Amino acid sequence: MAATVENRPERTWRLLGPNGPYDSPTPGTLGGHRRSKIYGTLDCPGAARAIARGGYVANRVFFADEATAIATGYRPCWECLREKYHAWKAAQTDRG
Repeated sequence: MAATVENRPERTWRLLGPNGPYDSPTPGTLGGHRRSKIYGTLDCPGAARAIARGGYVANRVFFADEATAIATGYRPCWECLREKYHAWKAAQTDRG
């Protein structure tokens, strides 16, 4: 007997927020790398290359939005968010 929509468990996605990981009823809009503390688009060519080489996946995290990624301490990716990266880098230089 086929399962009905009512019997199917609700789908959730594991996202990272300022207070740690949490389950969300909606998928994240950005991906990141836990060790390097970088966030970028879900279709980032740099992340795709790292995944194809067999790395990255174990440390991949997802964010609901850019504000959450920044609040969690991540910086923009140089490859897929170049303008945001340059703005972030300039702000780091201005700090001293």
